[in-house]
Amino acid sequence: MVHPFDAIVFDPRDVDLSRGPLARQLGVETYCLGAFNPGMTRLPNGNLLLMVRIAEALRQPIFDQHIHAIRWEGGRYLLDAWPLEMVDTADPRKFRMHSGGWKVMALTSLSWLLPVELAADGKRVIDVHYDQAVAPRAPYQCYGVEDARISRVGGRWLMTTCSVSPERHSTTLYTSDDARDWHLEGIVLDHQNKDMLIFEGRPGGKYWAQTRPLGDLYFAYPPGSEWRAGPSINLATSPDALHWKPFESPGIRPHAGTLATARMGGGTPPVPTDRGWLTLWHGVEPSGVVGVYRTYWSLLDAADPSVVVGGSHTPVLEPSTALTQPFKDLMYVTDVVFTTGIADAGDHFVVASGEADLACRITHVSKSAFGLG
Repeated sequence: MVHPFDAIVFDPRDVDLSRGPLARQLGVETYCLGAFNPGMTRLPNGNLLLMVRIAEALRQPIFDQHIHAIRWEGGRYLLDAWPLEMVDTADPRKFRMHSGGWKVMALTSLSWLLPVELAADGKRVIDVHYDQAVAPRAPYQCYGVEDARISRVGGRWLMTTCSVSPERHSTTLYTSDDARDWHLEGIVLDHQNKDMLIFEGRPGGKYWAQTRPLGDLYFAYPPGSEWRAGPSINLATSPDALHWKPFESPGIRPHAGTLATARMGGGTPPVPTDRGWLTLWHGVEPSGVVGVYRTYWSLLDAADPSVVVGGSHTPVLEPSTALTQPFKDLMYVTDVVFTTGIADAGDHFVVASGEADLACRITHVSKSAFGLG
């Protein structure tokens, strides 16, 4: 699919870590591993705001016969050292412990969120607001804050993030009256429930959200079913955006007829249209270690968002090696586009994505691509 505008607007070369929250605290060199997966919303002044995930990594995680992880504790950042014989260091971004009967790992980076202000059309950076960065501030965020998604409901902005700690990999909620100053409300979904997207509206007077609980076990659909067992996009409702009850009907599920969406998860907060709620989501085709990530779309019924009324097996966005060519020496994964934000711009939508877990991609997508006027 050809788009009138499709470009990288922010990448690791644009990040000044000397102005970030970890600056001068660790005593060792760090670098920006990725500036990606940006939540997006429109500011009161008409410009667009990206909340960019900055993965700040140790330049040399292994020294003195130990591998090191960054951890926040009590308002400061620390290095934890693990003897090399206790871990598997095959992946330079993380390491796995040789212990227990389950998977235990740690990261050689820590993520925080950097507000980047774009022009109204999303084509250029206006300002980078280091003074308003969102960084760990609670024990359940000691290993970082990841992957913001932003919704405006009424006159209030709601931002969900993933918060990482040894106790849980949880979803946390921030709120704001201006999309500038964010207040941490706390945990709203518990362990390994990722990609929480709050609808930009209140069907039936309730808050609705897409969720995606993860696990190691899924039960099979009957033979001949149109659905494939595995991670899917579920739904939940809430009276106040803080206390969530899972919705009993399923949401968007992987189709048995295609491997391209064998694994899936939420992408952009559902937005209202004259045909129902438009939601963009990622489908993952099994391939290699990571898989191939593409962006797809669905339309959900205006009154009952568990009913899918439209969509396509043809992706809206695919990974683009042409866009990452100027900084290919920085890449550590390929074949990934991870869409995380959407804003109305008249006859088209401005769509924000993370490209290759590395940079921020902005794409103008015509409303006609979704059958909308």
